Amino acid sequence: MTIPSSPPPSPSVPPPSANVAPPLGVKHVIAVGGGRGGVGKSVVAVNLAVYLAQLGRKVLLIDADPSGAELHTALGLGPLSSLPSGPSSGGARVSEESDEDDLTAVPTQVPGLSLVPQRYRAGSTVPVRPGRKARWAKDLKHLEADYVLLDLGAGTQPATLDLFLTADFGICVTAPEPPGIEASYRFVRAAFVRALRRALVKDRFKLRLVERAEAELGPLPAPHDLVHAIARYDTSLGQVAAAELARIRPRLVVNGARLRADTDLGFSICDLARRHLGVAFDYVGHVEQDDAIWLSVVHSRPVLIDSPTSKGARNLERIARRILALAASRDQEREAATIPLTPAHPNLYEVLLAHRGATDEELRRAYKRQRDLYQPGSLPLTSLLREEEQRREVARIEEAHDTLLDPLRRKAYDASIFPETEDEAPRSVETDTALLAERAVLRQELSREINAETEFTGRLLAKVRESMGVELLDIARETKISVSHLAAIETEAFAELPALVYTRGFVQQLAKCLKLDPAQVTKTYLRRLREFRAEADGEASH
Repeated sequence: MTIPSSPPPSPSVPPPSANVAPPLGVKHVIAVGGGRGGVGKSVVAVNLAVYLAQLGRKVLLIDADPSGAELHTALGLGPLSSLPSGPSSGGARVSEESDEDDLTAVPTQVPGLSLVPQRYRAGSTVPVRPGRKARWAKDLKHLEADYVLLDLGAGTQPATLDLFLTADFGICVTAPEPPGIEASYRFVRAAFVRALRRALVKDRFKLRLVERAEAELGPLPAPHDLVHAIARYDTSLGQVAAAELARIRPRLVVNGARLRADTDLGFSICDLARRHLGVAFDYVGHVEQDDAIWLSVVHSRPVLIDSPTSKGARNLERIARRILALAASRDQEREAATIPLTPAHPNLYEVLLAHRGATDEELRRAYKRQRDLYQPGSLPLTSLLREEEQRREVARIEEAHDTLLDPLRRKAYDASIFPETEDEAPRSVETDTALLAERAVLRQELSREINAETEFTGRLLAKVRESMGVELLDIARETKISVSHLAAIETEAFAELPALVYTRGFVQQLAKCLKLDPAQVTKTYLRRLREFRAEADGEASH
């Protein structure tokens, strides 16, 4: 298919390594939604689809936004009216009953990627019956594709929630702003209510009990509060509700990060949602604010094709790699532990999200983080607590600080709370499953990429570091090289590096920290540096 307005991607830009994709025939349905309009759900969905297609997989991207059609424009396919309709050789059709169930796909400029665009009917001003999408939700995994991606759009319509709940992965995109965060919390509240009603659709008596519990709490209550209210009426029904809540495990993406606090926002949302909603978010990454993404939208080309080396593209690649790693390792099948049927009161260590063996310094850091989280106007706390509840949480945090940082009071508290036989060794903090899966995939890629002929670029060095779970600050502490110089090496900001003799030493030390061959790394990296400086000197002489 020829698209004059969008030339095909340059062959000089290599696609990601194809070694990490699961075997052919493995199908995953990935739904992207969970936020207010304009937070970047379509950008995430389109570029995730492009990344998977570049791995050599057959990908089907479905525009399921009930508010309107837009993905065909993001992929440079021209006006919606010019796209073919009806069954075609490159598409799939779930049902022949009606055009309203049409899932006919059209090819895109990306090999392996097809799009099912949103459609309209003559005489209608809204997309084709968004509510009917639930009719073909159960058939998505039977389509001829390795991956099916759904761009759900904004809102909490029943069909949108059904598609999110039935997908193998549900990605919730938010932005570092109060409306976006509130919409994300509201989405998971609505998803739980919808999941519970779906589970009890054939039992009207139990549905009435759920409705009675909802009436006590108000519209869209905190999921764990609803579980506790239901359990007071019927313990077995409370267990069903707790099990449904444990199955809701959205993957969180923060889009439009501008500040360092924005990049850490995802972790705070995960902590607060688990504590005050009972929802186990998995944070899979952030996307920095980047003009390259805006320009890619203007050019009607995904940023992974339009500007593959931009920071926004690299952020999206990392998110895609984590999602792919989770799919390959089947971590998506793990469920969070079911919550207790009666409200549990956390001990003072849990209030600070610390453990019994924490040092005083660890407790001080945990206290500072919790104190900042619960301050008035806290961004991740948006819409979660009423004013009196927030004051109560702050009082508990201060009590935890005063008790646990006083040696005598802490010893007395431990004796009163924990059994004498309990092991006092520090508890291991649960590691992010997405991060572990990503590191495993990176190690697999590197085992194929690194050999005696490998040319080490800054990007490859960063990849090695990420696979080891090492931060630049850790290397700076060990080598005494400034973080700015280490960052310049990884980003190949050659103009910011010192004289060659100093850079040689920096690269050698970095290679040793990463357990690489210092001679090979230094030789290949400095060759690139010399070429850059020779070219820069040539331009200056003219």
